[in-house]
Amino acid sequence: MIFPLFWMFVLALKEFPERYTNLLEMLFSPFTLKNYIDAFSSDNFLVYFLNSLVVATIVTLGNVFFGFLVAYALARKNFKLNKVVLFTVLSVLIIPQHIIMIPLYRLIVTFGWMNTYFALTIPWIVTSFGIFMLKQYIQQLPSDIEEAARLDGCSDFKIIFKITMPLSKPILTVLAVYIFLTNWNSFLYPFLFTNIETMRTLPVGLALYLGKQTIDWGHLMAGASFSSLPVIILFLIFQRQVIQSLLQGALKE
Repeated sequence: MIFPLFWMFVLALKEFPERYTNLLEMLFSPFTLKNYIDAFSSDNFLVYFLNSLVVATIVTLGNVFFGFLVAYALARKNFKLNKVVLFTVLSVLIIPQHIIMIPLYRLIVTFGWMNTYFALTIPWIVTSFGIFMLKQYIQQLPSDIEEAARLDGCSDFKIIFKITMPLSKPILTVLAVYIFLTNWNSFLYPFLFTNIETMRTLPVGLALYLGKQTIDWGHLMAGASFSSLPVIILFLIFQRQVIQSLLQGALKE
């Protein structure tokens, strides 16, 4: 798993990596930062990077906030349409994303959202996967604390944000990392919904960069290195919470 990353960084540090015939020859040849400097300063790379960062951040925050509210309602509230809403959420999970590609594209064009952040964020601001995962986690949390807080006069929103959400921090961290990673690497829909350079995200920019520069492996790997760094850093920061959510619950009896 680590070797492809290592190989990417090694290629990015060589001015003409395609001229080397084996790994040892490449490793012991001079290193240079020229590819990184060129990639960062040319072809609107910084614009692509910022677009990806804005889109991934907005979608991640939306999934954590709105997804948690819906999941809490499904897990704790017994309203009439509870099962209908849950069935709808589960039904969306079995629909391949490529099936809705054309209808979604027509909606974006009808709303006039082409080349806007609305097109890149609104369709994914809440996901059925996030709702279902959060619901399953919330159901496992003891409701005694919530009932005691409700008897003390706490409103539903205070219970959600002061009690349930802090207890759900591990699973929220997992969801945030997953959603951020998914949207950071998203290519198909950003490619469909943007046709100007100032709104392209990093995966789209890298793909078009490859087309412009034929097969310039050094610059391409430098761009890919920049693209992978935020995700690697994000996981390193939250790795303890991610592992904790996989190994244990929020409370122990």
